[in-house]
Parts: sequence; structure tokens; C-alpha cells
Amino acid sequence: MQTKLYINGEFVDAEHGATLDIINPADESIIATIANSSSQDAANAVQAARHAFDSGEWSGLTGKERARYLYAMGDAIRNNLQAISEMETLDNGKPYPEAEWDITDAADCFSFYAQLAEELDENPEEEIKLGDDRFTSKAIRQPIGVAGLIVPFNFPLLMAAWKVAPALAAGCTAVLKPSTQTPMTALWLAQIAHEVGLPKGVLNIVTGGGSGITSSPLVDKLAFTGSVETGSTVMKAAAAGIKPVTLELGGKSALLIFDDTDIDAAVEWTMFGIFWNKGEVCSATSRVLVHENIYDAFMEKLIAETRKIKIGHGLEEGIKMGPAVSEKQYNDVLNYIQIGIDEGCNLVSGGKRPDGFDKGYFIKPTIFADVDPQARIWKEEIFGPVVCIRSFATEEEAVKLANDSEFGLAAAVMSKDKSRLDRVSRNLDAGIIWTNCSQPTFVEAPWGGRKKSGIGRELGHWGLSNYLTTKQITDFHSEEPWGWYLEN
Repeated sequence: MQTKLYINGEFVDAEHGATLDIINPADESIIATIANSSSQDAANAVQAARHAFDSGEWSGLTGKERARYLYAMGDAIRNNLQAISEMETLDNGKPYPEAEWDITDAADCFSFYAQLAEELDENPEEEIKLGDDRFTSKAIRQPIGVAGLIVPFNFPLLMAAWKVAPALAAGCTAVLKPSTQTPMTALWLAQIAHEVGLPKGVLNIVTGGGSGITSSPLVDKLAFTGSVETGSTVMKAAAAGIKPVTLELGGKSALLIFDDTDIDAAVEWTMFGIFWNKGEVCSATSRVLVHENIYDAFMEKLIAETRKIKIGHGLEEGIKMGPAVSEKQYNDVLNYIQIGIDEGCNLVSGGKRPDGFDKGYFIKPTIFADVDPQARIWKEEIFGPVVCIRSFATEEEAVKLANDSEFGLAAAVMSKDKSRLDRVSRNLDAGIIWTNCSQPTFVEAPWGGRKKSGIGRELGHWGLSNYLTTKQITDFHSEEPWGWYLEN
């Protein structure tokens, strides 16, 4: 597969031939050596996207014409599902079944936005009713321009699809910058774009450290998924250029389990909510609140089931949890575990490297019980397989504890009482609420958070709207002169 930058429809070396080694987090071996972009490379990619947009070769197509490319990209991903999924596993560390799920979702994302692109042709404008019949007015939606898209390491191709597909469907051109830690499937996407004949400059992909995309005056829109700190930097750059920004940032999501919940179901969704993707999930339900009536039984079952999780290399059969994505992430998670111990939190399971692993960034699934809501591990995002649990007595207490966070990406609630599910869902201060489950994500539904978890919504028609701008066109059609400056 290609290991070069993809700029203006060509695979090119980075400036001065700079390269970057990509590490397999399961065994610390080098997967590939790829191009390591510079700020000049990033500037070249932005310039290519700007030229492609201004030429009208892409934005001037009908939605149906753009959709043909998007459908083809989705089909190409499906046709290479196993190879791309294996690469995602090697690059990120997640088990192969999780990777295959992600890559399938990425393909479906391109197909979904292809359909929305076609629908743009059906309603190209909206007539506006005015109070003055001398005028007629309409609103039209047009692509916003060049989009700068920056994606994280936890769902490499899927997060790219969440941004690239709607941007291209809207008629924008784009520069995609994947994480320096997990760029390999973005290079697959570059190959696919090339193979389906996407016009030059419509999609440009720069791997490595190339900077300057967020501050470039040639970029009209920024979309970023990642940490709060980097998101703040992106937002400042957007503010300097007065340009729209979509941010999906950190989370410390709560899962509320009431005492009428089936304990087996509660344990399974708790595990999936924090140990899926080795806890490297912005929306992970890493704070679990369990009603005091079932707390002890829940904890006993959770600890027992968690210890059954099979840890290892993601391409091995039956693996349910892989390594942290990098040495840095591994050390950050272990540091947080130590902070919890030092603060007197009750570590009841995991908390260290599993036995038998002398290579790779593996961490046992970790459970802290009876965690004080003032503890750092309760308040701060760990982004690893670490869950903090405490009991509650009343619905009001549970909601208050859940909402007492600087984050507001997601939350979940489990109960057999449908009225309680509805009531609590409406009172939880987060952008995504799950009831009797945790983490299911659908391309048709809006995704995004509140507070420090970000701004805006992705997915669904909301995701397409991120890359469209609305223009008013008003016509004066009276045969009488306006007459404002005529003498009385």
C-alpha cells in the first residue's frame, strides 16, 4: 500500500524526504515507514484543496454526480474489508472484530452521505414568505469551501469517514490529517480516492506532523475530534480566522443503574461501556452509579466477569481487549491508576500489566469501587480501561452526581421503568443519552456534546449541515420605483 502523502491527486514524498515509523502497540514492532509531512506539505495540500474548490470542478457537480464517487468509495472499503480491518488492528491495537465493525461502519457512512448528496438535488432552495409582496426571497445551501479535518487515534478510519463523507457530499474539498499514531487506514482511503477517480485536489491527506491547517486563511471550516487541550487550540485558530468549527472532545460519561435493572445486563453494558476499544472512547461510560440496593451483587458479578476478558494481540482468535494505542497512552493510564491509589481510592481489580506480556502496551481492565466524587480519577478523563464506581440512594442524587462534571458528551441510564428512563434522560446534561445500553452509535443520529465535550453535531443530516452555508437571495420585482429619494 501507499506510504506517501496524497496531495492534488498524486502520491508525493514529504518535504526533504522526511519519514515516520509507525508502531504496532501489541508488540512494539514497526508496521511501516511513512511520509512525515512538514508545514509546507500541509500548505501545499490546502492550496490544492483551495484550487479544486474555486475551480468548481467538484462543488459545481450535482449532488447525484458527487454521490457516485461516495458510493464507489464505500464499496471499495467493503471490497477491502479484511485487509483494511487487519491494518486497523495492527495500527491501533483493537481486536479484529472491533476493527471490522469500525471499517464496515466507515463504508456505510460514505453510502449514507452519498444518499444525502442525492437528496440535495431534490430540495435545492427554500422559498421564503415575506410580508411585502413587492419582493420574493429564497434561501439556497451551498458548500462552505475548503474543510480542514483532523481526526484522532481511537477510531482512525471511522472518524475520517465521519468528516470526509459529509464534507465531500456537500461539495466541499478537504484536507485530512490523521493522528500521527494511527495514519495507516487514512492512507488506504487515499488509495481508494485515487482508484475511484476523485478529481484532483478534492481530498488531500497529510500524515505526520504537518501543521498550519487550522491557521490557514485558505481553509473555510475546521472539524476536529480529540483532546480538550488541542480542541481549545483549534478553536482559537478558528476564532482568529472567524471561521466555523465543529469540535468533539473529551468525556467522562456516567452510567446510572437503578435497582430494577437486571444485574447481568447491567454488568454487560458496564463492561462494553468502558472496556470496548480498550477504553479509548470519548463517550466511554467511565463513571458508573449503581443503586445501593444492588451495589454489592453488581460489584461481585462485574469483578468476576471482567477477569474473564481475554487480552492480547488483536489478530488472535477470541481476543476481547488489545493494548493501549501507544507507549505514551499506556504510561498516562498507569499514571492515573497510581493517582487513584495515592488518593485512597479502592482498587478492586486490574490496575497493572497482565502476566505473560513483556512486549506491548497492555493494561488489565481496571475497577475502582466506592470512588469519592472529588477524586481525580472520577473527574478527569483517563481514556483507558479504567472504570470508577459508587453507589447512590435516590434518583435525584444520581442525576446530580452524573451532571457534576465539566464534560457533557454522553450518559446512560438503565431501568425497567420507562417513565423514569424518559425523565432521567431529559435531566441528564449531555448531548447523547442511551437507555438500557451504552455506546451504540448510528450514522443517522446526531453525535456531539455539551460543555467541554465540544461544539456542534456530527452524523445524520446534522453532519452534512456542518459543510453547507445558507445564502439568501431576495428579488425586488415591482414595476413601481423604490422612490426613497424622490421629493414629496
